[in-house]
Amino acid sequence: MAVILNTKGLRKSFGAVTAAAGISIAVEEDSVVGLIGTNGAGKTTFVNMVTGYLKPDAGDIIFKDRDITELHPRDITRLGICRSFQIPQLYDSLSVFENLVIALGIRDRNVHGSVFSRTFKLVPAANPLVVAAAEQSMQRFGLLEYRERAARLLPEGVRKLLDIAMALISEPEVLILDEPTSGVSADEKFAIMDMVMDAVRSHGCTVMFVEHDMDIVTRYAPRVVAFYEGRILADGKAADVLSDEQVQSYVIGGLRALQTGASDISHA
Repeated sequence: MAVILNTKGLRKSFGAVTAAAGISIAVEEDSVVGLIGTNGAGKTTFVNMVTGYLKPDAGDIIFKDRDITELHPRDITRLGICRSFQIPQLYDSLSVFENLVIALGIRDRNVHGSVFSRTFKLVPAANPLVVAAAEQSMQRFGLLEYRERAARLLPEGVRKLLDIAMALISEPEVLILDEPTSGVSADEKFAIMDMVMDAVRSHGCTVMFVEHDMDIVTRYAPRVVAFYEGRILADGKAADVLSDEQVQSYVIGGLRALQTGASDISHA
């Protein structure tokens, strides 16, 4: 398969802390890649550089043979790379439907003029195609019953789904998910990921997801990239990476300690 996204030697430092020390990853079209690592390993820094929220100190980011290293996040979104966030980035005072319409507007500048009045009041009847796209997304992600509910009133699992739906509604060629199951109960996590992956397969796009839950990584990521102290410790088939001695010691051991600590706090 052809490479759709290629990062070459990405470096990023924050003062004396090196968050990325020469990150090079080639991602093939229609693949699913899991990014693992303990807190501070460089995963989110990498994602933020790819999506334009951080600029690397050195290195290049190539998307479909185009250098996007210096582009702004919205320009990268319009080119076809969209993301969700560890903490859902929603318009909390607006409804589920309105959040999805705004996501469509970010994709297409022209949507704003036909969907919103000058007072930023939603005018859904103005553009039936936008309404149809939002309705389809809500149905796909099981959000129809929450259509008119303000985002701030949604359960955490539903907030995660809305954030992901907002990323996918833009019809990206690359979808990046930052800890899609964090803060979600054990009973919900597989149902959420199944729904997300079904939507991705229906749409057809490349997926990278950051995750601390090894059950999720094992089930959904054929390829895994392990980060440690700002560099790539291992990259390859999931079974090979997850059984790697260094990954077991420096990454998975650390993640288990984090999960155990979180469990202890929740039961305190």
